Amino acid sequence: MIYLQIFIAFFIPGVLGYGGGPSSIPLVEEEVVQNYGWMTSQEFAEVLALGNALPGPIATKMAGYIGFEVGGIFGSVVAVGATVLPSLMLMVFLASVLYKMKGTKKFDTLTTLIRPVIAILLGVIAFDFFASSFVESGTVHTVILMAASFVMLKKFRIHPALVIIFGLVYGAILL
Repeated sequence: MIYLQIFIAFFIPGVLGYGGGPSSIPLVEEEVVQNYGWMTSQEFAEVLALGNALPGPIATKMAGYIGFEVGGIFGSVVAVGATVLPSLMLMVFLASVLYKMKGTKKFDTLTTLIRPVIAILLGVIAFDFFASSFVESGTVHTVILMAASFVMLKKFRIHPALVIIFGLVYGAILL
């Protein structure tokens, strides 16, 4: 019965929490603290702080921890599964709709219209990264990292993951 409660406690915020993990945190708190009494508000705040300190999506980290505390390893699996299941179901549904539309005039028009929007969004993100890099790291470091990355990618054809690791090491040592 506890695993069903864990599933419900994390599935409902996954369905209702429009906007991702941060928007579902109050819903998870309502379920975990108020409805089931698995934690106090203070304990939940500590779990939230721990989840924010770790990399990755906050909702799945919290679900894994709370699920483990309440139901052990299987409770953790159930909680994480219930957290991602609503998004997974929606993605499968949307993928099936798009697959059925593939090759039609509407689908071709849709992809033609979406490509420029995606390009603009990626451009805005890149511009924001560059602007904050110049401010936070300084012009010299930013130019060195850009030039070194360009040379590694184009001239030596180094895998992008290794270029990212280089940037991390450079930043850890010099910044």
